[in-house]
Amino acid sequence: MTSFGNPRLLHPSENEMEDIHEDNETTPLFRNLTRSLSGLDEPTSERQNVGGPQRTLSTFIGVFCPVALSMFSTVLFLRLGFVVGQAGLLETILQFFLAYFILVLTVLSICAISTNGAVEGGGAYYMISRALGPEFGGSIGLLFFLANVFSCALYISGFVEGLVGNFGPGGSMNVSSPLPVDDPGTSFAAWSYLYQSGVAFFCLVVCLIGGAMFARTSLGILLIVIVCTLSAIVSFFIKEFKCVPIPHSNTVLYGNDSSNPNITLCRNYTTMTVATVKENLFRNYTIDFATGDHMTFAPVFAVLFSSVTGIMNGANMSGELKDPSKSIPRGTLQAVCFTFLTYLVLSVLVAFSCSRSLLLNNYTFMQDINVWAPFIIVGIFAATLSAALGNLIGASRILEALARDNLFWFILKPATILSKGGNPYVAVLISWALVQVVFLIGSLNEIAPLVSVFFLLSYATTNLACLALELASAPNFRPTFKYYSWYTCSLGMIGCLVMCFLISAVFAAVAIIVMMILVILLHLRSLPTSWGSISQALIFHQVRKYLLLLDSRKDHVKFWRPQMLLLVANPRSCAQLIGFINDLKKGGLYVLGHVKVGNFDETQFDLVQKVYPNWLGLVDSLKIKAFVEITQAASVRDGVHHMVHMSGLGGMKPNTICLGFYDDQIPEDSLAKQRQRALRRVRFYSSENMDTDSAINVFPQLRDTEGDKYLTADEYVHVIFDALKMQKNVCVCRHFHKFEKEDMMHSKKMRYIDVWPVNFFRPDTANYFDNTCLFLLQLACILNMVPGWKKHTMLRVFLCVKSTSEDSEKKRKKLYTLLRQLRILSNVQIVGWEHILELLGESVDELENHPTRFPIVSDEYVLAANELIRSQAVSTEVVFCYLPRVPAKASQRAQYLKQLKLLTSDLPPTVLVHGIHPVTSTTL
Repeated sequence: MTSFGNPRLLHPSENEMEDIHEDNETTPLFRNLTRSLSGLDEPTSERQNVGGPQRTLSTFIGVFCPVALSMFSTVLFLRLGFVVGQAGLLETILQFFLAYFILVLTVLSICAISTNGAVEGGGAYYMISRALGPEFGGSIGLLFFLANVFSCALYISGFVEGLVGNFGPGGSMNVSSPLPVDDPGTSFAAWSYLYQSGVAFFCLVVCLIGGAMFARTSLGILLIVIVCTLSAIVSFFIKEFKCVPIPHSNTVLYGNDSSNPNITLCRNYTTMTVATVKENLFRNYTIDFATGDHMTFAPVFAVLFSSVTGIMNGANMSGELKDPSKSIPRGTLQAVCFTFLTYLVLSVLVAFSCSRSLLLNNYTFMQDINVWAPFIIVGIFAATLSAALGNLIGASRILEALARDNLFWFILKPATILSKGGNPYVAVLISWALVQVVFLIGSLNEIAPLVSVFFLLSYATTNLACLALELASAPNFRPTFKYYSWYTCSLGMIGCLVMCFLISAVFAAVAIIVMMILVILLHLRSLPTSWGSISQALIFHQVRKYLLLLDSRKDHVKFWRPQMLLLVANPRSCAQLIGFINDLKKGGLYVLGHVKVGNFDETQFDLVQKVYPNWLGLVDSLKIKAFVEITQAASVRDGVHHMVHMSGLGGMKPNTICLGFYDDQIPEDSLAKQRQRALRRVRFYSSENMDTDSAINVFPQLRDTEGDKYLTADEYVHVIFDALKMQKNVCVCRHFHKFEKEDMMHSKKMRYIDVWPVNFFRPDTANYFDNTCLFLLQLACILNMVPGWKKHTMLRVFLCVKSTSEDSEKKRKKLYTLLRQLRILSNVQIVGWEHILELLGESVDELENHPTRFPIVSDEYVLAANELIRSQAVSTEVVFCYLPRVPAKASQRAQYLKQLKLLTSDLPPTVLVHGIHPVTSTTL
């Protein structure tokens, strides 16, 4: 058996101590603290140190303007009449309240998260990924990236619709050379796609110049939109009655006459009248001439909501903001309030002054009733183009952040390439190319449901992130923004999900399924991030709560399960044993225990803290479900005392102590062998460092001679004695260097799990089963229940009888009955052992007369028992044998260990077991 400690680690070298101090002094916390105490300025973003964009944007320019422009977009001048005409004034106001209710609740969550720490580039993706962890953050970030791509395509489609409606054949501007358009009913709208591509190319050029340039020009664009909006409001009061012409693109109203320029239909603008508002007060869903589909609440709400989804546009510019934590909440809330009031005012004015037929059949009616038609045309182009630019920039920033975090392997690696000014131009090109693909879907009203679904899911996860942070009650979650609570987050999340499925259950289901697949893939990839994951905080919160409810005083044998503490000296020599105990635990507690031998006062640093991460890496590498406990003590025996008493928590405490065998065999480096196999099986999605040297060399080399042991035989036996004294079951494992689980799994030949429920040291007890015998059966049965073992192994129980005995069949039936009562499926093998008992001579009677005294048996007898076991173990995978109690007299312990060696010599992997408590039940 290898030692529990390594003296080479007791006193670190000077180089090691320098490494420790260097590690401490180079941590981000240490650097930030020392810089702040010394009055030095720390750059806000790491990107700024490597040529990234400078943080120069204020709240108004960097957040308010892009958010307001994006939330005006297509509804303001192109679809407000459509919404009021289909839904009526009352339902329109209800839809705006519903949409803005969801938006405001989401904004509150954004404000809470963004004011809890420094926000870097990537905006919403950065906030969600750092709150929920890389798995959810990566999948939701990709979803949010697609939402911005689709939204950009939506707004460009709105721009082209305004362009064709004004400058195409029969357009309101009556140009002499109208723009060519596609024939009604054509399968592919080539001219529309060409116009959309031209506008998208213009957006590409602007974004390649830089997002900061657009942000600075957004103030001027917003002023233009505001002036155009004011002109529309004023026109409702001063413009007189007018019959507004219906565009010939309305094939529903014109029918076969849509291509006849001599026929022009018109509908009434009535000015502000009570009769008009009564007509427009309630809903009247009908056919949408743009798509030919019959409208209902869901598609109309989808069009409305898709146009007001720009609340993240300010957060997307977080990498360019001077103070993101302050600017994002303030600018976003101001923009939301401003756009909401504008929409309400315009909705009321439209409902009071325009006939329902006009609203349903002419989406550009505002320019016909404006004091100067070009105001509305300019407003349409400014609102849609600025919103498209904002979303294209936002999509590129999110894609760059995803690529920089290296979540999706090498696929997104090109998106990290920056220009000299820090602009992610490759991410911009990728986003622009995807926008070109989205144009193939069709018109604005056909893209709108997809945009709404994507954004609603993104907002739902943002609320979920804030809710999880709040419920986790982590002390470090203390945002400066206070106007939120768990119920605002819950309402926002539920509202988003309900509206998401109401708009399109199919799109929503597909998006969620894709998102969950990405979550699983990213989880399997084992991302090496240091962001922190909210799942860990929530798990801690729940585990603590349930551990307090787990009362050891209420334990019942019916629900017993093994709680294993495996004492490991050096994992290099026992990788197979670690995996075997992992199979044996049956969903119970599994703890790897290690003792560092040394005087704490004589070491310059805590040895436990130094090696603990290496052991956690071992658990990950071996893919076992185990905890790690390491202690430092003056001796291995003292360390085991600490471990047995202190391992576990509450009602989850080890009840079984497992340890390797103490012998003179030179240990094999099974960990290196296992890692080499893992290298051949490495999967494409794994980010684990499969460098064998770095994974193994953190543990000390194995001993090569007997003199290198750091644990005496007497101390080893004392460990077993103490474990039994502390009322713990004990498993002593030997020959597990021979255990090859993979060979067993690939073998076509049936293997066996052998159980010998007899104490060979006290053969007089062979006629009855004590707790140890039942414990042997329980462990073997548990092992046989493990999926891989169940398929390739069979359980055998050996019954030792005298071949001359007349009641051997009776004993066999009695054992079968016991096994049936215990629900253990096993074969019973009868073996004769009278030739072994003859070696005891008259000592059998002496054993019966002194049942409490440690038996003294000859080595010849023990070797005969060993030969009996070996003769039955030709196809045996594991042998379970009875471990006798350690003798109370110290003088007998050397003989005890010697005879255990003889009993298990040359056997297959063997587990010597001693049970203390009842572990089986025959009751319901």
